[in-house]
Amino acid sequence: MPEELSYIATADDEGARLDKVLATAWPEQSRSRIKSLIEDGHLSLNGTVARKMSAKVKQGDVFSLVIPPAEAAEPVAEDIKLDILYEDDDLLVINKPAGMVVHPAAGNESGTLVNALLAHCGDSLSGIGGVKRPGIVHRLDKDTSGAMVVAKNDMAHRALSTLFSEDKENIDRAYLAVVWGVPKPLEGDIEGNIGRSPRNRKKMAVLKNAGKYALTHYKTLEIRDDSLASLVECRLATGRTHQIRVHMTHIGHSLVCDPVYGRNKNSQKCNFKTQELLNAFNKQALHARTLGFVHPRTGKYISTTAPLPDDLKDLIESLNLSHGVG
Repeated sequence: MPEELSYIATADDEGARLDKVLATAWPEQSRSRIKSLIEDGHLSLNGTVARKMSAKVKQGDVFSLVIPPAEAAEPVAEDIKLDILYEDDDLLVINKPAGMVVHPAAGNESGTLVNALLAHCGDSLSGIGGVKRPGIVHRLDKDTSGAMVVAKNDMAHRALSTLFSEDKENIDRAYLAVVWGVPKPLEGDIEGNIGRSPRNRKKMAVLKNAGKYALTHYKTLEIRDDSLASLVECRLATGRTHQIRVHMTHIGHSLVCDPVYGRNKNSQKCNFKTQELLNAFNKQALHARTLGFVHPRTGKYISTTAPLPDDLKDLIESLNLSHGVG
């Protein structure tokens, strides 16, 4: 089924370009995607098809954007070994390696988690969650490792999708993050709407008057002796794109080696061995360590822990933060 997005222009939108207003209103859609949909006649303004991106917006204008169903070739099963933390007839929890894309997309048609799942689960995934995302309930960034749950049938997919979108109290998602500096206070909450950055459409940012509500609980587990870096546990109360990376950057403590949001200027203060590890570690130092949830069929609580990948473990040890892993 097509998806329909609606937006009513506010006083702040008065006189702004149509394409800029809609990009801010719907940050989950890229500006190029919105442009393409407008050109194809999928946008209506006050009930009439609108195609002029440069048109000036008036307060009270009503926009409706229809997003047609994605059309894509069905992913092919590939024999890719999975690190399985838990599995039964309804679902499985895997430890996704950094570098693996969750589902096929332009430029990543093979070698994805979906390709591996189709080989592992066979026909049971057919039709669950759509052709491109069979069984996928939530996702991790390509370069974030750790625990992910996958549904193996319609019942599990519906129940888990509802759980992840509406019932955050019955889900425990804890991440380990290595950040620059020492958060103050050492433990607390980070609140701030997250949406696409108006300065760089490829990045997300904390926004005052746009985006979606996001809440991250954090706790500092270990501090390097010279306060250069810290090991932090982050627990998600919401699930926004790049949430931990954006929130930690927002409070001034970006993730070590984050290629999008981080700066490695502090690496020069490390010893030669650690600098070598940092230079080779070309991804954010983030790992989805714990995933707990109520099983949709049995009602029992499932708790899984994903072991740290060797390269992240080496980095944590080199930064003298390993005591916090516990």
